[in-house]
Amino acid sequence: MAEQQCGSDDEVLEVECALDMPAAVQRQDSLYRDASRAGGGSHHGQERWGKTLRLAFQCVGVLYGDIGTSPLYVYSSTFTTGVRHTDDLLGVLSLIIYSFILFTMVKYVYIALRANDDGDGGTFALYSLISRHAKVSLVPNQQAEDELHILEQMEQDDPKGLATLQLGSPAAQRAQRVKELLETSRPVRISLFLLTILATAMVISDACLTPAISVLSAVGGLKEKAPHLTTDQIVWITVGILVALFAVQRFGTDKVGYFFAPVVILWLLLIGGVGVYNLVKHDIGVLRAFNPKYIADYFRRNKKDAWVSLGGILLCFTGTEALFADLGYFSIRSIQLSFGFGLVPSVLLAYAGQAAFLRKYPEEVVNTFYRSTPTALFWPTFILAIAASIIGSQAMISCAFATISHSQALGCFPRVKILHTSKQYQGQLYIPEVNFLLGFAACVVTVAFKTTVVIGEAHGICVVLVMLITTLLLTVVMLLVWKVNAWWVALFFTVFMASESVYLSSVLYKFLHGGYIPVAMSAVLVAVMVVWHYVHVKRYKYELERTVSPDKVRELLDGRELRKVPGVGLFYTDLVQGIPPVFPHLIEKIPSIHAVLLFVSVKHLPVPHVDMSERFLFRQVEPKEHKLYRCVARYGYRDPLEEAKDFVANLVERLQYYIRDVNLYGVDVDAKAGKVSYPSSRCDSMARSSTRAATTMMQMYSASYKESLALGRARSSSATGRMMQLGMNPSASHTEMQDGRGRSIYAEEMMTPAESFSELAYYPSGRYAASSQQLFQAAKMSLEEMAKIEEEQRYIEREMEKGVVYIMGENEVVARPHSSLLKKVIVNYVYAFLRKNCRQGDKVLSIPRSHLLKVGMSYEI
Repeated sequence: MAEQQCGSDDEVLEVECALDMPAAVQRQDSLYRDASRAGGGSHHGQERWGKTLRLAFQCVGVLYGDIGTSPLYVYSSTFTTGVRHTDDLLGVLSLIIYSFILFTMVKYVYIALRANDDGDGGTFALYSLISRHAKVSLVPNQQAEDELHILEQMEQDDPKGLATLQLGSPAAQRAQRVKELLETSRPVRISLFLLTILATAMVISDACLTPAISVLSAVGGLKEKAPHLTTDQIVWITVGILVALFAVQRFGTDKVGYFFAPVVILWLLLIGGVGVYNLVKHDIGVLRAFNPKYIADYFRRNKKDAWVSLGGILLCFTGTEALFADLGYFSIRSIQLSFGFGLVPSVLLAYAGQAAFLRKYPEEVVNTFYRSTPTALFWPTFILAIAASIIGSQAMISCAFATISHSQALGCFPRVKILHTSKQYQGQLYIPEVNFLLGFAACVVTVAFKTTVVIGEAHGICVVLVMLITTLLLTVVMLLVWKVNAWWVALFFTVFMASESVYLSSVLYKFLHGGYIPVAMSAVLVAVMVVWHYVHVKRYKYELERTVSPDKVRELLDGRELRKVPGVGLFYTDLVQGIPPVFPHLIEKIPSIHAVLLFVSVKHLPVPHVDMSERFLFRQVEPKEHKLYRCVARYGYRDPLEEAKDFVANLVERLQYYIRDVNLYGVDVDAKAGKVSYPSSRCDSMARSSTRAATTMMQMYSASYKESLALGRARSSSATGRMMQLGMNPSASHTEMQDGRGRSIYAEEMMTPAESFSELAYYPSGRYAASSQQLFQAAKMSLEEMAKIEEEQRYIEREMEKGVVYIMGENEVVARPHSSLLKKVIVNYVYAFLRKNCRQGDKVLSIPRSHLLKVGMSYEI
């Protein structure tokens, strides 16, 4: 089968070359294109070495500041009561070495980074990756087209696994059981969602704590040269630096990374060099800590105190979640390159050097970093420490921006303004409102607690909880997506869950000393996200239950005299399955309708990117003479929303393609007369969806029908091979196909443009039932029919020139009168407050207010 597919692909290329077609021919709204075109994050795949080195240089400045500055405070946070025995330093150094290797290197750099969602990392990316392989979403807005698109993305995730894994294998059966559990158990789906947003809230909280502890610990070094400075003065100097840090975020990660990267490189070289100096000068024997027996000796000697000290040791791998969450900014190879050759040797040498210094001067543990630095290097070290601490904060700020962007796209966070700061790298973001709140919270935490000890204890809880949740989600990915051997999954889960749970128990021991800070902050964020998502789901279900039937639409349009308003109307709605209930409300109040009216739904799929050629899905609403269409605009959670003008231009262009395709290929011809039968426009485009062939002609006005047919036949053969790989039935009828799970997807559910006529004659025997002459006879159209299509397209253009009006439903959501008191508080007050104080839909979609019409209606949920 693989050889047959390769041969078919070669045939496609030969036909394209023979026809001298452009290399970048894109079929419009195809859900059957090669999966490599679906993802936008190409820099995460086979990027060139030049680009890899540039990204590696940038990620040093963005990702490694937090981990790279941890030597400032790890030993002082671990030995809060002083060093009791010099051999304890060997035990702590051994714990630092193996914790750093186990969690940062093994778990994140070499396992978690590979569990990315087409180049995007973080807990929400893991959740969306799971959503692509199992229906865990709580919003009932799935469409048949989405399943087809997601199947292609799954093929890209693991093409070998989909192609070769036998359905009867233990790994496949185990994956199927996990899938059924996720899809059938609502408590499991809710638990998975709650864990994901808890991790999201912890990451956002950590973005407040990381700047506070990093900058405060660096500024504290001033007391070495200026002992007259008070604690309050140190705190206010820190606040000033934090204000400057958050102020430069608007310039974007791209510029910040290039500016910060040389500073971090110098910092890593400096701490590595100082570490070597301390090893040679004081005690090179501390390298014995690579022997893990010193860990056992440390716990045997100190017992409970050793367990409690884990809360300080874990600070050595803070910032590891940023490596994963900020993957969308960079690439796997660039992170692994800069991590292995830059971060690891420098940081481990710094810890070893400090341990060597403390073996000789254990009383200096409170300010180990600066006391172990040679006097001649104090000021350069201090300046670089300040700069590196600022940069360490940058990693978590970038992580917070990426996480909030993911959660908002999937309907789990209130609407905020998201700016894309780099034209070259789509994942680089800036969120003004969130940036302000993070900066304000960081300053408040610094002023309130004034020392790194309390902030460090709070910081630790964020780190460990996020790591635990990541372990759980990675385990699901291994079972469901990767289909890894059960023994490897059990080993991964046991090792990391057990070790992380020990660290969690240690930081919870000091919960009242500062651990409550991130818990309180995260509780507020989780409550906001849960309320927003809960009402979002309820409102969607309300609209779904009250969709306007086709008969009702016909009655509304034909049963009264409606005034035709010139121009194009875009009626925005969240509903993707039908006409929203606010439409008859509008018609009853204002008996008029635009010459061309489109019901537009902006929908985010659980994939990072959706190609422009696959973005718009159309379906015409009866009666046709009123020119009503439904349109779903699909985006990935990393795709930026266009300006309104560009959005309309793209939409109208694709609508004209749809009008042409439906009229060309949506005509019924008498099959008994030796001609091909086409699906009607009621069944929508691409109703048969059994293959991907021949739709290149949809884009090519210059290509003749004969050329398009030849190309289509080649594509059809290739597509059928791919479908058999995915478990689809290529012998499905015109109006029905089988998905990978054997469940039928009917043509009436589809909203995609019409397939070309060459596919309709293809049957599983590998032959074409209709001859080429018959196909060409079916494709022939009279000049009058062609003129009719052209006139309909020109009609759309003329109405477009007359103006576009954006219609939005300003729906007030309230709880039903007999609802519980808790539900009334959540819906009527909390949600209403959030919606009123967050960005409205017209601002998110960049709709000009002069062309905006809002229609009010109340929903009782």
